[in-house]
Amino acid sequence: MPVLEFKGKQHIYAHHFTVPYRPLVPDAGRSLNSADADDNLIIHGDNLHALKALVPRFAGRVKCIYIDPPYNNGNTGWVYNDNVSSPLMQEWLRQNSPVDKEDMERHDKWLCMMWPRLHLLKELLAENGAIFISINYNEQHHLRMLMDEIFGENNLIADFPWQSRLSVSNDTDLSTQHEQVLAYARNRRQSNRRLRESNANRWYSEPSFAVLPKPLDSAGFSNPDNDPRGPWKLDPFDAPQGSESLNYAIVNPETGEEHWPPPGRHWRTLESNYQQLANDGRIMFGRSGNARPVLKSFYRERRPYGQTRTSWLSGDEYGTTTDGTKTLMELFGGSTPFEYPKPVSLIRHILQMATGPDDLVLDSFAGSGTTGHAVLALNKEDGGNRRFILVECEDYADTTTAERVRLVINGVPGVQEGLGGSFTFCTLGGPIDEEGMLTGEALPEFGSLASYLLYVSTGVSVGGGVLRRLDDYGLFYQDDRRAYYLLYEADLEFLRSNASMLDESRARGIAAAVSAEGRKAVVFGAGKYIGQRMLTDMGITFCQLPYEMHWQVV
Repeated sequence: MPVLEFKGKQHIYAHHFTVPYRPLVPDAGRSLNSADADDNLIIHGDNLHALKALVPRFAGRVKCIYIDPPYNNGNTGWVYNDNVSSPLMQEWLRQNSPVDKEDMERHDKWLCMMWPRLHLLKELLAENGAIFISINYNEQHHLRMLMDEIFGENNLIADFPWQSRLSVSNDTDLSTQHEQVLAYARNRRQSNRRLRESNANRWYSEPSFAVLPKPLDSAGFSNPDNDPRGPWKLDPFDAPQGSESLNYAIVNPETGEEHWPPPGRHWRTLESNYQQLANDGRIMFGRSGNARPVLKSFYRERRPYGQTRTSWLSGDEYGTTTDGTKTLMELFGGSTPFEYPKPVSLIRHILQMATGPDDLVLDSFAGSGTTGHAVLALNKEDGGNRRFILVECEDYADTTTAERVRLVINGVPGVQEGLGGSFTFCTLGGPIDEEGMLTGEALPEFGSLASYLLYVSTGVSVGGGVLRRLDDYGLFYQDDRRAYYLLYEADLEFLRSNASMLDESRARGIAAAVSAEGRKAVVFGAGKYIGQRMLTDMGITFCQLPYEMHWQVV
């Protein structure tokens, strides 16, 4: 497969691995109706660091990601400032910032910015999840190749053209009225060829990816012959080109006329299944009885599979940037705190395609907060319990992003009925690293450190829940094989005291607890007063903080 080369790629290729973990720090004053650990989240901070902070809790758990990154038009003056360790790259960025039309390497910088973020987004995405990215012609071709390399070209769902404006600009030779929404699956279930073959023994088609179909409208179905199977309508019995086994002659029993599939097409099912359908009165030759064969399909059969969605996103149906601006002006009393916001109807449509009622949604370029608005609106509409995580690095994370969500939750008289809900506003704490823990300047809370240790040790993410101390010894998690303990408090004096040390008494207590259940133990702590040989005999592996935070289960 061709790969995309760009300046700086060799320096940022593994940058997402080196980004430090930073705990999320709740801010009660800027949260709203904050409920529990599974609450919606709005995070103010660099989205690269925020994504890394989310990994221990949410890796593999996000069903739908929507992002609207900078389009890199050359007139926004955005700054690429990721702290990449390479001196060559730091010098390059120092000499060429901010990014504008005069910067001939602006495409390289945009790709350097997107590469590590897309890798972390992929890690957060569920196995049956999907990512949708708004973009325009400036970087669409680059993004497509980047996504092919990171997500795999076989996981492309579609490149959705979105009609972002209805009006025509007369001050140019060509009025651009659309943008794109590029969509990839984490793991697309199967190829179209395999799908056709798997559907050869049935008359309907199942979706090839976890995109939920549109609910099937009963319009067009009727029951003129009082069929006990209920309302029905006639569907074509031919479909796009398939295997030779789906090409055979069908004879009209009334006229004796022989029918074959039209050129480039095939019948919808195997001949043996056709005979069964004919015996069940499912094959008709038009309402007159002398046309091509058609299928009598019943509403009760079709309803669970809904209607196939299409890739065209019309502005009339899914809104335009004008609609997005109008919504913001209504919410904020006539002012527009954000340029070119996406309309709620567009994001709601994406959520309808890619999420169920209890799924988690992430937007790491949250902007004006449209994604949070859309999640709350869709939950209100279908009774769902979807949750959102919004990340915004700019100063307006509170005054625009979070404020919009507050207005939507509480309601605006005469404009917006309150949709209800809650969120926890968070910032990013200091990095979890040796220096911060040794000096005491960046000591994470017990739950944050436990979540981090569990993920880097086992790859297990804890979801919305926060890990807590479960017994006097510091147990915070256990599986079929091991129990994990953390001798820790976010206090430098405690970490320097004997209370943080693993001594023989505590080790024997842990050993007795785990051996009774057939497990071994992993203990993280600042130090120990017992040799590893004795600990090994007890079934205990000791990892000293902060030097052995990256111990991995083997």
